[in-house]
Amino acid sequence: MRIVIAGGHGQIALRLERLLARRGDEVAGVIRKPEQAGDLLAAGAEPVVCDLESATAQELVRHLEGADAAVFAAGAGPGSGIERKDTVDRAAAVLFADAAEAAGVRRYVIVSSMGADREPPEDTDPVFAAYLRAKGAADEDVRSRAGLDWTVLRPGRLTDDPGTGQVALAESTGRGAVTRDDVAAVLAALLAEPGTAGRTLELIGGDTPVEQAVKAVAAG
Repeated sequence: MRIVIAGGHGQIALRLERLLARRGDEVAGVIRKPEQAGDLLAAGAEPVVCDLESATAQELVRHLEGADAAVFAAGAGPGSGIERKDTVDRAAAVLFADAAEAAGVRRYVIVSSMGADREPPEDTDPVFAAYLRAKGAADEDVRSRAGLDWTVLRPGRLTDDPGTGQVALAESTGRGAVTRDDVAAVLAALLAEPGTAGRTLELIGGDTPVEQAVKAVAAG
């Protein structure tokens, strides 16, 4: 498969690029800064410099043509304010979906967040609340598109602990933590399992091997 990943220099994206390259897929990562290219090359991915906050859908179409799948793993990141939560976590996801549809790339996997399906509690930090609302709006937009075979993945609290290879993956898992290694492994497995299209899934650490968890979701 040829897979194009938005947010190609992110912590999950770099892990995913290594996994996909290792299994023989052709991977391209969309990055904002040219100086990030070396890290992608080291991960086995082709760097594509394109700023998702200023690009047009037509510019992105050129990078997506011929791809088998698109993954939106971009985010404004820690330290960013309310405005960039909207321009990156919502608007860029929508733009990337527009471009995927225009390029004829049906498979679209979006990395969201647990809690994006509801209004944040009143005592939530305003920036984090804006992040959750942006993620939720992006998810709703993607799920409304008949031209995409979408999967929405909503991980719990992310950690940098070594991956365990075992997870809980379901429409509702309850709250919990999950390693970035295991999120990347689940994304790789979702891309290889078309039966997970049309599903919104929560992900936390658990006791089911990744491949088995993804197959169970596809079968269900």
